[in-house]
Amino acid sequence: MDTATLALVHAILEERGIRRAAKASGRPPASVSAALKRFEAAIAVPLVRRERGNLVPTLEAQSRMVDLAAANAAIQLLLQPTTQLSHEVFQQAPSSPQRGEGGPQGRMRGTASSKISERVLSSPHVRLALLPAGEKGETIANAPYSTSVRPIPSISLTALERFVAVAHSGSIRAAAKASATGQPQLTRQMNDLERDLGYTLLIRSPSGIACTVEGLAAVPVIENLLEIWRRLSRASGDRFRRAAATWRFGSVMPLGPESEIARMLAALTAKWHRARPRQPLFVSSTTADELIAGLKNRRFDVVLLDLETFPSEFEGRLISRTPLALAGHPSLFAKHGDDIAALLQSHPIAVPSLKSGLRQQAAHFIEATLTEQERNRLTLTEVDSIPVILNLVMDHGYLSVLPESSAARVRHPPAMLRLGPGYMQSLSLAWQKNALSRQVAEAMLGMMLAEHTSDIANARD
Repeated sequence: MDTATLALVHAILEERGIRRAAKASGRPPASVSAALKRFEAAIAVPLVRRERGNLVPTLEAQSRMVDLAAANAAIQLLLQPTTQLSHEVFQQAPSSPQRGEGGPQGRMRGTASSKISERVLSSPHVRLALLPAGEKGETIANAPYSTSVRPIPSISLTALERFVAVAHSGSIRAAAKASATGQPQLTRQMNDLERDLGYTLLIRSPSGIACTVEGLAAVPVIENLLEIWRRLSRASGDRFRRAAATWRFGSVMPLGPESEIARMLAALTAKWHRARPRQPLFVSSTTADELIAGLKNRRFDVVLLDLETFPSEFEGRLISRTPLALAGHPSLFAKHGDDIAALLQSHPIAVPSLKSGLRQQAAHFIEATLTEQERNRLTLTEVDSIPVILNLVMDHGYLSVLPESSAARVRHPPAMLRLGPGYMQSLSLAWQKNALSRQVAEAMLGMMLAEHTSDIANARD
């Protein structure tokens, strides 16, 4: 990980967009986008999702905003040259700290050095960078430092960690030995670090290494930055270990607890736990578009789609085809009789978003039933929650297109008019084209279809 990536990710989340973050940070949009991908790969969680062309932070991103803001504050503070940081914090500091007392903490002993320590800790800039993560909040948003006009340099956290080791040991040779790094390599790394920061960190002399005033001020800020990254990476490491043993199953949203999809998912979860207790199964519900995207980026291993066809880059199998029906309160059908066109135009229609396969079928039905002028007068309400749609249908005078068999199972089913043989909800299982995914998907399919076959037999009886 490096400073530029941390700062750019913070900018993306603050600005809510790649291009806005690029403009604010003075970097090309491609570099900003690459930084986001690097960070997401490093912490093993997505930080943003796209909604209507905008980037929206995920809940995981929001939970990390305090740490990211703290990291950005520390990075900005590190980039302050002597004109601000050292002048404000160390204007009374001695020009050449003495070597031989065990690193920067040792050098801060004594009367003059105690004044340095007090000024370091009393500076608002340093206090800001050293605040515990839970205390930053609005303080960071109103940080007293000024943003650097030049792009944030890409300084690896490894280089910063090695500088701290050099500062504490007071010797390039000792730090190189401790980090299993060649002494010439470490020397070059410290020179590059000073070049990127724009000020001198270390005083070299025949008798050894000592920190400059600016280097001494940088040590606690860097240590805090490293601790922030350890928190982020430690959480992602735990998550990665759990995720490596977890199979992730994505599904379209069930109609309700009695629906076909809900029954299949419950059967899969229970049977999987009994058959593979050491391999947890994570089940998540969302729209068909999100499931396909999740399968592409391997956020899901297997997905259940409400589509008959799926991208050719995946393997899959059609599980079932269920007739669709126009659903509404019984009084609406009694009022309009067989005039479906008048019924559709007289009442609002609740449908899932275009990301859903069910919405595509509803759109086909409406297009086949109404003229373009009639369709333009419709009132369509998009709701990506089937239980909410059911409540709109039963309690608020809405119409909707729903799977007939699943809607019939709810406690107070709506009145339904079957749409015809051309309108079906198709459920398909899809997975990546590899032997392991195929094996796991077939096992899941067997667990799901056993329950589904039983439901069909009961329905026939």
